[in-house]
Amino acid sequence: MNAADDSLFLADADATEAFGARIAARLGEGDCVCLWGGLGAGKTTFARGAIRAWTERDEEAPSPTFTLVQTYDGPRGQLWHMDLYRLEDSGQAYELGIEEALAAAFCLVEWPDRLGPLLPADRLDIRLAPDGAGRKAKIERHGAFLERVDGF
Repeated sequence: MNAADDSLFLADADATEAFGARIAARLGEGDCVCLWGGLGAGKTTFARGAIRAWTERDEEAPSPTFTLVQTYDGPRGQLWHMDLYRLEDSGQAYELGIEEALAAAFCLVEWPDRLGPLLPADRLDIRLAPDGAGRKAKIERHGAFLERVDGF
């Protein structure tokens, strides 16, 4: 981790999954992690690690590109994995139950830019980008996360 810009290098898919698991271990219901990055940046790989840590099972955790939302139950409550790539309007997020999810579940949101004005003020942004053979992950804290999340 680089303390100056809260970024780290992830050498491969296993490192990306492990990073997702470390984040999930630190968070709980009502927390939101927004995953930013282009196609193939590692968003679903990160989410798979977080989901497996949350559920404490070796979940397949497919990308919810077509279903938009996949829910998982774990010992600490429910996790919602959302892939909003196909949303055409931020208002469509209401139909998915975004308000309920943000209030009561741990949320992983891929393509969070599709939320527009519904993007939660209290969130942890993970920006993933290819970097040589691996990827770079940059952590950005917003709202309540400015004070409570450190040391990943």
